[in-house]
Amino acid sequence: MADTGVRESTDHLVRGIGLGEATALNMIDMIGVGPFITIPLMVATMHGPQAMLGWVLGAVLVMCDGMVWAELGAAMPQAGGPVRYLRAMYPGRAGRWLSFLFVWQLTFSAPLSMASGCIGFAQYAGYLWPSLMNTIASTKLPIPIPGAGDTTIEFTITNGTFLAMGVAAFAVLLLYRRITVIGRMAAFLWIGVVGTTLWIIASGVTHFNAAQAFSFSPGAFELTPAFFTGLGAALLIAVYDYWGYYNVCYLGAEIRDPARVIPRAILLSIVGVAAMYLTMNISILGSMPWQEVEKSTFIASDFMARIWGPTAANIVTVLMLWTAFASVFSLLLGYSRVPYAAALDGDYFPVFARVHPTLQFPHVSLLVLGSAAIVFCLFRLADVVTALVVIRIMTQFLAQTLGIIVLRTRRPDFPRPFRMWLYPVPALLAFVGYLYTVVMRPKSIQSIWLAVLVALLGTILFFARSRERAAA
Repeated sequence: MADTGVRESTDHLVRGIGLGEATALNMIDMIGVGPFITIPLMVATMHGPQAMLGWVLGAVLVMCDGMVWAELGAAMPQAGGPVRYLRAMYPGRAGRWLSFLFVWQLTFSAPLSMASGCIGFAQYAGYLWPSLMNTIASTKLPIPIPGAGDTTIEFTITNGTFLAMGVAAFAVLLLYRRITVIGRMAAFLWIGVVGTTLWIIASGVTHFNAAQAFSFSPGAFELTPAFFTGLGAALLIAVYDYWGYYNVCYLGAEIRDPARVIPRAILLSIVGVAAMYLTMNISILGSMPWQEVEKSTFIASDFMARIWGPTAANIVTVLMLWTAFASVFSLLLGYSRVPYAAALDGDYFPVFARVHPTLQFPHVSLLVLGSAAIVFCLFRLADVVTALVVIRIMTQFLAQTLGIIVLRTRRPDFPRPFRMWLYPVPALLAFVGYLYTVVMRPKSIQSIWLAVLVALLGTILFFARSRERAAA
């Protein structure tokens, strides 16, 4: 293997995932239940069909970022993905610090991402069993934020909260097995995810009303501060819904022919999912007034009930549950390999480096992240989505999009089986797009402070571990 400056230390893992399975894992990670719970939130950000700009610009942003991941993933096809990339991109202690910080924030953002799918599962289950929406207990925790006054974190426990926790636990149970079996599970789940999305799209296309889909209110495109703030909020939701195209990079050590498969799986999944998202949103807005879409809690179910009646709505709700679980399954699979890879190289807590003695997968990492996801099911969905997107952008994506330029400058001889198209334009556009997403949204200061706090705690832990290891 060519020298990448990063140790290959994942010999215990099996390269058992091909292009079809890798693309399927990415797509079920990307689609999940996200768009089916965030379409109303997206429309509400800009109060009209113009919110579709968020989907369009979001697709451009993730395609630019996808090329960053494709180049890095093909060059360093090892478990953990960014754990290796950041070490290679930034020299010395800076690379080790960023690598540790990435894994540290993932301890929060990965379970948050999984929890969002579990909460979405419970939310759609409430369409079939309304009693799941009944509140058992609710409390607000005030937190002082510098420059933003007091804010609150809400904890609301409903009957559905326990269902969400059960979904996370069931995903852990199914993933507690060999990767070759999991690859076949992913392909099976993919059929349900894509089939559900295509059914919704076909229903919208056959009942499409162009005048309704593009019924913009007066001044919808006036370039006011409110327009740009709303667009920032729409982009944040779009980024959340598109994310997952990089899942294959976390499984780099388990991918067959990674130099070819990883870039293709990333780019194919982005193009496929972006086409489905844009078509689905236009179809829904062309079949329902946007004012109704904005207020819907079960947009897919309400949409199908409007077109085909209650039986179709119940069927699509069941398929929504399938889609939500498939996303949680794929997320936990990919993320569980990251702390494992970092610990194996001595860059994270050693317990995460343990591999199951007979089934050959990182069982400790799987159990820890799955358990954290169960706890995060106690939070509100909107808070979960915002927290995970801002934390991940500020502690990983900004450093990675600039880091690929640093790597090309420092090491022009670095092996690159896949080269970013139009370099360095995609990396720079991704950096600017992510920065805009964080800053130009309502109450951005609260989320930024949360990300800063996570990074600060991670930095303290990093230097404490470094000092301890130096003294040993």
